Amino acid sequence: MFSSIKTSRANKDLVTKLTNKLNLGAENVIARLAFTYSLSQEKLMDLSQIQDSSGKEYSVKVLFGDYAEFYVALVCVHYDIYKTDKDISRYIKMHIDDGLQGIYDEVENKNSISGNDFMINQVEIGLRHLVS
Repeated sequence: MFSSIKTSRANKDLVTKLTNKLNLGAENVIARLAFTYSLSQEKLMDLSQIQDSSGKEYSVKVLFGDYAEFYVALVCVHYDIYKTDKDISRYIKMHIDDGLQGIYDEVENKNSISGNDFMINQVEIGLRHLVS
């Protein structure tokens, strides 16, 4: 398994901005949220479009805590690949970068949104998707 993931240089600032705006704790929380947010959009990333890796670096332990296997499994199911696929770390990186931009686009002009409000809204959207 890979040992760390780096965001793009452009998204390094977004991590800090979103961490401050949403007030959900450490920066790794925003990265984890960005990863799952991007996966929830049901996008399939094109590896030829990967951005630079000059941004914020996260070790697997810091990024996913004790649940790295579960996050890797989400990627495996999403892309129909096996857990030893050489591109898993690249897909994770791309989903983090994509999710950071997506969350930023949603919240940048909302003056009074909290991280909890954002997460509750996303859960409600996901639940509606499941029942429809």
